[in-house]
Amino acid sequence: MSKKGENIYKRKDGRWEGRYIKSRTDSGKIVYGYVYAKTYREVKIKLKENIPSLPLKPVVAVSTNSNVFSNVAFDWFESIKSQTKESTRNKYENLLMDYILPIYGEQTLDTITYDFIELQCNLLLRTGGKKGTGLSTKTVNDILSVIRGILKFAMKKEMYVACDGSAMAIKRTTKPMRVLSKLEQEQLCTYLLTDLESCNIGILVCLFAGLRVGEICALRWEDVSLTDKTIRVQHTLQRVQTKSTDELKTKIVITTPKSACSIRTIPIPEELNKVLLAYKKVSIGYVLTNHACKFVEPRTMQNRFKRALKLSGVEDANFHALRHTFATRCIELGFDVKSLSEILGHATVNITMNRYVHPTLELKKENMEKLSTLLAVK
Repeated sequence: MSKKGENIYKRKDGRWEGRYIKSRTDSGKIVYGYVYAKTYREVKIKLKENIPSLPLKPVVAVSTNSNVFSNVAFDWFESIKSQTKESTRNKYENLLMDYILPIYGEQTLDTITYDFIELQCNLLLRTGGKKGTGLSTKTVNDILSVIRGILKFAMKKEMYVACDGSAMAIKRTTKPMRVLSKLEQEQLCTYLLTDLESCNIGILVCLFAGLRVGEICALRWEDVSLTDKTIRVQHTLQRVQTKSTDELKTKIVITTPKSACSIRTIPIPEELNKVLLAYKKVSIGYVLTNHACKFVEPRTMQNRFKRALKLSGVEDANFHALRHTFATRCIELGFDVKSLSEILGHATVNITMNRYVHPTLELKKENMEKLSTLLAVK
């Protein structure tokens, strides 16, 4: 929908868009600028009043294919290599090669408009992936995040970009997170305490200290003080892809946790401290193996957790449910949220409340029952 004789259009997202000639390249090609507003009238005012007062920034003509998306993407990837972890680089590279470059690679930056990005995201959601059944909203959001990074990189290089992707948003669909009930937690703990082998020890630590699977796998006795009853989390272990010329391989890497806030000191509950004290056999080395060089991989921990659930008669869950269960129990016991947030290694309290706190129906009933005193007849 547009106004006849004017470069003003009604967009699919409900906004109005006004287009004006921003400049021309040395070859004479028109470079357009855009303004946006909620109404046609506001856009027209912006075009009449604001645009003439803006200085025209000359567009540098390129004699090569530097404004082709694939070339910009490779330059962007090189620029972020030294600032990102190997696992993150591998993730970005896979997204580029599998989903982004096959679609955007040959496009020039001036052709990648909002409508183009929106169309491609919708296609990925509906028909993307190897089976053509559509990608998850998380994966498409990850793809969109990489595209935004590349387009903003191009803008910093003073290239003309039709749309930086910042206005594009995909509604995330999140599955309800599994949290063990108090009865399930009791059943699991009863089983774990009857067989205190390496992986079961790790499950107990995650359930009562909130560690991530990579953090418990990387935990060493040097980071545990049974005297002070503390755990210092400062490493994570994970298996990442490594590309060779002939095949795709993987390797184990041990790095710092996902963020600076994840490096933290966690107090150990007294009963858990007793379990660790009885299990400890060496002064240095990995906690799970009591060995200086041998470690347990995250995949092994996840498989052993599934086995523990089955043997204890608890419904299936993924390993991360231990962390969610820990956070929920802490809230039920009256932890202040700031302390819990720091124990979990979150940057803000909002992350803790929105992602990791799952009040049970029993807790809701207890809180609602407090209102009864206001209704009681004296």
